[in-house]
Amino acid sequence: MMTLLAAMDWAEIGWAGADTLLMLGGSLLFTAVLGLPLGVLLFLLDRGQLLDSPRLYGLLSLVVNVLRSLPFVILLIVMIPLTLLITGTSLGVAGAIPPLVVGATPFFARLVETALRGVERGIVEAGLAMGATPRQIVLQALLPEALPGILSGLTVTAITLVSYTAMSGVIGGGGLGDLAIRFGYQRFQTEVMVVTVGLLLLLVQALQMLGDWLVRRVSHR
Repeated sequence: MMTLLAAMDWAEIGWAGADTLLMLGGSLLFTAVLGLPLGVLLFLLDRGQLLDSPRLYGLLSLVVNVLRSLPFVILLIVMIPLTLLITGTSLGVAGAIPPLVVGATPFFARLVETALRGVERGIVEAGLAMGATPRQIVLQALLPEALPGILSGLTVTAITLVSYTAMSGVIGGGGLGDLAIRFGYQRFQTEVMVVTVGLLLLLVQALQMLGDWLVRRVSHR
């Protein structure tokens, strides 16, 4: 086994690992930028909330649910024309990021909505009583109070994105998943599969530990 590991192309594994981190970082950034306001909007439009609009909430919720229900492998294939339009390629890191963002944004938005629902109603009522605008209530009351839950949701989303980056290897998305498919599965190089899976597990563990630490740092309880 040691001989097999020594014969592996560690430089290629290093590049694949770097590609995975680039896909994860880029997609997580866009997911947070798009998913946070989407989750806030879902919360505000729900019945009894600041922008009470059940019809708009129902429509937006339907779109989110449809995107969440699509298996990611199918989403990768369906989005190839749009990915080509946006990035000029459907391969590599650039080709993987758009479907990663589309797949993860509705997931994160639901987690943000859930975190906001956990904020005590009295905080909103107190803000309204003091004459605060909906924007002030969201920025100065709801989001700070829900921050631990939002960070926890972002951690779960990041870990989900790790699995998505691995699946993107099916269409040549690059990264450790692509390496595992091309060498570990198609060429029956078991040692490559073992190493790539081990690296992905380490990445997931590191993300979970970082997320738990951030949640403890911002928690008020």
